[in-house]
Amino acid sequence: MVISTSKTATAKRPVKLTRSEKNDDVKRRLFGAAAKMVGRYGYADASVARITDAAGVAQGTFYNHFENRQELLDQLLPVIGQQMVAFIRTRIEQASSELEKEVTRFRAFFDFLKETPEFLRILNEAEVYAPTGYQHHLDNISTAYVRLLKRARGPGQVGDYTDEELEVIVHVLMGARGYLSRRYAYGEDGPQAVPEHVFSAYEKLISVGLFNKADVLG
Repeated sequence: MVISTSKTATAKRPVKLTRSEKNDDVKRRLFGAAAKMVGRYGYADASVARITDAAGVAQGTFYNHFENRQELLDQLLPVIGQQMVAFIRTRIEQASSELEKEVTRFRAFFDFLKETPEFLRILNEAEVYAPTGYQHHLDNISTAYVRLLKRARGPGQVGDYTDEELEVIVHVLMGARGYLSRRYAYGEDGPQAVPEHVFSAYEKLISVGLFNKADVLG
């Protein structure tokens, strides 16, 4: 067997993307740029010009993928929401109980905020500037969350809640993330470390509750 020592034989040829792969790459860049621009300027001032400039694509290319600016903005939060879910999912693989999984999910949410500091502004402003995307995001997250708790209820690791009650619980837990992130995850200078007592309080609340049953029963 003859082994060539020429540079041309060993050099890696550039990978040629298919048209579909190129389109996917452009959309990823546009979504990434849109997230940065909304995080920096807000929805109102995240213009197509700013987004395409940050993405490194022509404005004409933008309209090959989206009918208008609003279509992109309505898709932005659900896309980042799915990225968040994927990020959190990788963190719970080693958890042995449903309680441990939920505590890990909670911590992972705040870790995601550190890595994606623009997320909170994208979420908070979406209700006004991208209501379709906002509702889609809430539906995606809450539906998946309810499904997780139903699965945990089967082997008895979640209390005896009805399906309707589990939906209520999910929105309580989602609301806790929203309010606690505003209170503890961001300061005047931007993202900040979340105090450990936030995590310990959350774990106590979901594991043992708030009120003592003996006191309730009198």
